[in-house]
Amino acid sequence: MTTELEFPCTLTLDIPLPTPRLASAALSALSVDAELSPLVRRTFSLVSPSPDSSSAPKSILRTCYRATTNRMLRVAVNGFMESVSVVLGVMEELDVDVLESGESEAQVDS
Repeated sequence: MTTELEFPCTLTLDIPLPTPRLASAALSALSVDAELSPLVRRTFSLVSPSPDSSSAPKSILRTCYRATTNRMLRVAVNGFMESVSVVLGVMEELDVDVLESGESEAQVDS
């Protein structure tokens, strides 16, 4: 309860990824850096696209932010989104699953 009073501003971001492996890789890459401000708390988890099935593959990266003010929340989330952009860019350029997915989409479009 104290956390809710101390950190009243919240935001939950769900980032869908093509495979559970990529979601796990994104989680590992993004969770390395601690939150810079003591006025912001962040938690990560992997969730399934269908909330009804606990056995479904977890391919969604869920990030929950709590902050003391809306401004602190905005600043933290802006920085996080820049990091997400870098991680997704690397996946797009270098990951085998993403490359294969792009090739199969290109073949379908042809």
